[in-house]
Amino acid sequence: MAHGYPTDPVDEDLERSTNKVMAVGAVLLVAMALAFPVYLQFEPGARADSRADNVTSLANEGESIWSFNCSSCHGQDGGGVTAPALNSKQFLQEATDAQARQLVAVGVPGTQMSAFSQDFGGPLTSEQIRAVITYVRSWEDDAPDDPEWRTRPLAAGSTSATTTTTPEG
Repeated sequence: MAHGYPTDPVDEDLERSTNKVMAVGAVLLVAMALAFPVYLQFEPGARADSRADNVTSLANEGESIWSFNCSSCHGQDGGGVTAPALNSKQFLQEATDAQARQLVAVGVPGTQMSAFSQDFGGPLTSEQIRAVITYVRSWEDDAPDDPEWRTRPLAAGSTSATTTTTPEG
């Protein structure tokens, strides 16, 4: 009789079983504690890869939307036709994504740039506008230096380009 209680074989089995469960739990806890640093080592890379894939996918979607809705005025490569050249270091460095989304969504009063957001009577959803901005941002690394990006489009009614481009950009 230990501790004033009668010894019961069922209690001993229960205690052994409980001890086994606690031991397994302790082993699992130690294993998780050891595995966590390994997870932290590799997870940021996996998330970065996933983000890069998402950006690429969004830019690809944006390219087709750009071709259909934007290229006739801004040029297929964003170099400007009858609207400002958006493929320029100056524009891409000056304009935030929020500003660019706003311009696309509501348009620019007094210009041919009409609203493209469905919220303002245009054809594009906010996700499609985001895709277009992502596509435009994809030019950033190779964008030409073009301080005259705002004034580079053709004059109204003109049929020839005011600037020429070279294979170098």
